[in-house]
Amino acid sequence: QVQLVESGGGLVQAGASLRLSCAASGRTFSNYAMNWFRQAPGKEREFVAAIRFSGKSTYYADSVKGRFTISRDNAKNTVYLQMNSLKPEDTAVYYCAAGEVADTIDYWGQGTQVTVSS
Repeated sequence: QVQLVESGGGLVQAGASLRLSCAASGRTFSNYAMNWFRQAPGKEREFVAAIRFSGKSTYYADSVKGRFTISRDNAKNTVYLQMNSLKPEDTAVYYCAAGEVADTIDYWGQGTQVTVSS
């Protein structure tokens, strides 16, 4: 089992920045591809960003490309999501997710709320 705990969410104004963190425990962190998803009220959960095992490969949804950066520190068992130039449409619960195989999800965190006011 892998436990994932997100932190760093909050209420900010449009144009501000936030950094989300996701701390993992339970198994070897570097064996997992890590992802961020988000779910806005009344909408389906959507992919935001992914980072492969060593951190050399990253992927982003078009809606966040150029504004968000995913990174990981395997020594700290933590994945980050740096969010810049936030927009009201970025308002959502953000979830961290881990998968032993790239593009699959085995574990989810509990989510952290991000609210961007206009």
